[in-house]
Amino acid sequence: MKPMPRGAFAAFLLVLVVLHFVFRVGLGLQQLAPDLLLVAVLIAARELRAGWAAGLGLLLGLLEGSVVPIFFGAAAFVLSVLGFLGARSREIFHGESAVFLVFYLFLGKWLYDAMMYGVIGIIGRTGPASALFLISPLAAAYAAAAGLVAVTAYRALV
Repeated sequence: MKPMPRGAFAAFLLVLVVLHFVFRVGLGLQQLAPDLLLVAVLIAARELRAGWAAGLGLLLGLLEGSVVPIFFGAAAFVLSVLGFLGARSREIFHGESAVFLVFYLFLGKWLYDAMMYGVIGIIGRTGPASALFLISPLAAAYAAAAGLVAVTAYRALV
């Protein structure tokens, strides 16, 4: 992505975080809402240095863990790792296209689910390992679509 104005970019990330909790907690949609925290971490990771991206992942993971206590340490750990990897991926993959963004967000969400399964042994709230290949790709496509809409709206406004 091309460099974004810092203030507008920070406000964009804050809106994603607020919308995540409005959808998941405020409206009670839980797993029916896209994972906008992960989308925020992955998009920010493309703009930040690796340490800052990992720190943002840790902060948002702790915030997610405060709402869903079963994920407390796991969400912080996994979002930190994905923030770090997302920032490092900037050196390997240079892309601003919508196709790259969708693939990047899809892979990030699927890795999030795989790592969460590895850390706590469940997908979402419950589920066997087969959910990693059945439910997780659908959730990843949903998060990627939501991220694409958010970034497209942000680019149109800025």
